[in-house]
Amino acid sequence: MALATERIGRFNPDKPMENRLTDLGPRHFWQYFPPVIQNNYGKWDYHEILEPGVLVHVSETGDKVFTVRCGGCRFMSVEHVREICQIADKHCDGFVRFTTRNNIEFMTDSQDKMEALKKDIQNRKHVSGSYKFPIGGTGAGLTN
Repeated sequence: MALATERIGRFNPDKPMENRLTDLGPRHFWQYFPPVIQNNYGKWDYHEILEPGVLVHVSETGDKVFTVRCGGCRFMSVEHVREICQIADKHCDGFVRFTTRNNIEFMTDSQDKMEALKKDIQNRKHVSGSYKFPIGGTGAGLTN
């Protein structure tokens, strides 16, 4: 997917159509997909729920993506978002996804990374002892 990388010039009132941007808005979603999802886009064969909050998607090529879904909140502090990004950088090559119901999905391409991710998430707790990122929300479980 090619994106414009050229430098945009200044506005010229004598030539208002020169260097005009025609597509304002969010960037194309493709660049935010992990490489394994880009390589297998439209080729997913099936998925399984391994345990509540943990899924595996298998493509026709045999590639797998392991997803760990955690409960999120509607309003997040900057510190909370930074912690989510830190987890994604550490275990998921920087890729994280938010669902329409404000849950958080961490995606990895190997089961070993997924197990390390789950262990890290389960060790992160609030001062009161509750989980910062409760795993679940799939199958016969509650969502956020």
